[in-house]
Amino acid sequence: MLETKYDHKKTETGKYDIWNKKGYFACDNKSSKPHYCIVIPPPNVTGRLHLGHAYDTAIQDIIIRYKRMQGFDTLWLPGMDHAAIATEAKVVKRLKDQGIDKYEYGREKFLDACWDWTREFGGTIREQWASLGLSVDYNKERFTLDDDLNKAVRKVFVDYYNKGLIYRGERIINWDPAAQTALSNEEVIYKDVEGAFYHLKYVIDGTDEYLDVATTRPETLFGDTAVAVNPEDDRYKKYIGKNVILPVVGKKIPIIADEHADPEFGTGCVKITPAHDPNDFEVGNRHNLERVVVMNKDATMNENAFKYCGMTREECREELLKDLEKDGLLLSVEKMTHSVGHSERTGVMVEPYLSKQWFVKMRPLADAVLDNQKNKDTKVNFVPPRYEKTMNHWMEITYDWCISRQLWWGHRIPAWYKGEEVYVGMEAPEGDGWVQDEDVLDTWFSSALWPFSTLGWPENSADMKAYFPNDVLVTGYDIIPFWVNRMTFQSLELTGKIPFKDVIIHGLIRDKLGRKFSKSLGNGIDPFDMVDKYGADSLRYYLTTDVALGTDLRFDEVKIASTWNFINKIWNASRFVLMNIEDLKEIKLDNLKNEDKWILSKYEKLVKSMTKHMDKYEFNLASAEFYDFTWNTFCDYYIEMAKYSLDDEATKSVLCFVLTGILKMLHPFMPFVTEEIYGMLPVKDAESIMISEYPKYNKKLVFEAEEVAVDDAVEFIKNYRFVKAENNISKDAKVMFDTNDDNELIVKMLKIKDNVVKEPLGIKAYKVFSNRVKATIYFEKIETEADKAQKKQQIEDLKNSIARREKLLSNENYVNKAPANIVEQDRQKLAEEKKKLEELTK
Repeated sequence: MLETKYDHKKTETGKYDIWNKKGYFACDNKSSKPHYCIVIPPPNVTGRLHLGHAYDTAIQDIIIRYKRMQGFDTLWLPGMDHAAIATEAKVVKRLKDQGIDKYEYGREKFLDACWDWTREFGGTIREQWASLGLSVDYNKERFTLDDDLNKAVRKVFVDYYNKGLIYRGERIINWDPAAQTALSNEEVIYKDVEGAFYHLKYVIDGTDEYLDVATTRPETLFGDTAVAVNPEDDRYKKYIGKNVILPVVGKKIPIIADEHADPEFGTGCVKITPAHDPNDFEVGNRHNLERVVVMNKDATMNENAFKYCGMTREECREELLKDLEKDGLLLSVEKMTHSVGHSERTGVMVEPYLSKQWFVKMRPLADAVLDNQKNKDTKVNFVPPRYEKTMNHWMEITYDWCISRQLWWGHRIPAWYKGEEVYVGMEAPEGDGWVQDEDVLDTWFSSALWPFSTLGWPENSADMKAYFPNDVLVTGYDIIPFWVNRMTFQSLELTGKIPFKDVIIHGLIRDKLGRKFSKSLGNGIDPFDMVDKYGADSLRYYLTTDVALGTDLRFDEVKIASTWNFINKIWNASRFVLMNIEDLKEIKLDNLKNEDKWILSKYEKLVKSMTKHMDKYEFNLASAEFYDFTWNTFCDYYIEMAKYSLDDEATKSVLCFVLTGILKMLHPFMPFVTEEIYGMLPVKDAESIMISEYPKYNKKLVFEAEEVAVDDAVEFIKNYRFVKAENNISKDAKVMFDTNDDNELIVKMLKIKDNVVKEPLGIKAYKVFSNRVKATIYFEKIETEADKAQKKQQIEDLKNSIARREKLLSNENYVNKAPANIVEQDRQKLAEEKKKLEELTK
């Protein structure tokens, strides 16, 4: 029997281990059942799971439990991501705190330290998955650096290289000076910062004339190799082909004509720094300009910056501007706010940097996705559908993807060099003198293979045959460019199939004010603090049902507490039912009363609606209907109705049948409490609720006429209670029904059997009715202290108003000069007030 008080800690502790040991989560790729697969978005092995991951995985667990109960062979594959930049930064810091330098330590020892970190935090993540109740199949757990996944990554690199889809080239990339690695564009976040346009004087060689060149980054002028003007700009046509003197440096650089210079923007003159700006890089290629790098990898100035060498870029700017002003070369400073790229991982300002890196040629891969999305039979379906536009837009504007990272932790690039020779292959080349590339691949390169590499690809394994393409992916809209798009083009190119059929996109979780969670705001929420306080069931239900998919959720702890109250309501209702059906041997739904048919009819309609919403991933709509039925219809009304016939086998059967269905429909959302209660049922169809059968709609148990009749009785009961409460009517008030129908249920529920009269009474009465039932309540009103105080105030107000009107109407001036209709209104109101005062003072 359930304990008298619901205790989420006691209910949830240990249950997960029991489920796992009994193999409830395990899939069977040889099963004749239909297969269903979700591959978990792998969390980074950098610490505790955050609220967003709890959101992701709660939705996935709802789907996988629902499908498991529907009879599918389900695989929910767990795994973790090595998170190259983030993990390496954490390990570097840990070693630094111990007085150890990464480079002095050496690559092999450093990688050992990274594996130690992974094992430590991988264990933490598994414990947190368990506390959330996630029904993942641990027999299939993967890590992005597993040997076979590493092999798959190398194969893709080699194959793409041989196809010409991967190349090595010198280009402007996003450089993180703190992590000292290249970044993809998706790893750069833009922040508005205060800056300025610095107008500099570039004197035209051999003349007193000059060009006004505006820049936001004067510290890069040491790398200028030209000044560009638009060929159609009449102001500067005469200068094209001449030289200017580079300020401070003193060397001559050409004035070139290029459409990159916009006559409508700034002064129309643009300094060209090919090694430190992506647009300037392209201009430099068109005009065969020298590329001069002026910074070191840590964003300090190098020897090309002359006396500023060794300064940080910020220090250099400050000193350089002083010197420019002293030399009369700083024309003006125009303050403004502009958007500047920062590293998503380290937060430092990203430096556009000329570097030799590895790239994926994106255009053919992106075009294949765009073509596929035009085919409704093979396309990736987004839920909500509007997010397909995000994918398509990214594919339309995409650029070559920089995939090399200057790190040690990750998939090492399978390329070897000997002099000018380059070898790319699965294994090292034969012979002496070959040196492997020091860099590793972007983490997203391996993550993009996750839906199929985890199933055994490139081998045509049993898991690949059974579970690929995956059925659904769940993620936030902010991850579409990073991951969803890359999985899609990689899958189409490598397998000829989409990686998943549906992509469920949820919103971001924000604080109550709509702000993102951040350390600087101090508004972060640890999901496991919420689990400890309210239980995993409460957190899961709140996160997955509060808003529609694709909509941002404003986190509110009060709503989690409200969910805990809902669980407590179900717990107490279940306890009552279990106490009264202990001797039930089997469920027999015959010899039913009207109220039994009513609840069964309501229940079956709920089953039908819930199934529709669950199939469409409409969890907020499903929960709203479920909540209303469970709290109001079942707990507040049917259980009260059932109390009058608890010896009846039909009533016991209905109580057990409906409670079982409630638990099953709730189970995907709240696995712990539903398993606890289900285990106490005297009649059940499975050892565990998670392998029981999800309710199926049964039209034979829909009784429309009886449902309408009992609905009407319930409506009457509500109206009766409202009238009684509003008018302070005592419980011994007499009731006369004006209709001759069977009102037994109403009489029982309202406990008025001894109050029913057949004839009208000559005392105050109220009419109460619903569509079918009409009745009269006869009563002597009980005057409360509040009533007395209100009455006293009314008498006082009336006396004051009467005195004012009498004084007004006794004034001949007012009576003779005021409009006749106004005077007459005052006389009528005076008469009404005197009559009302007389009634109140009786």
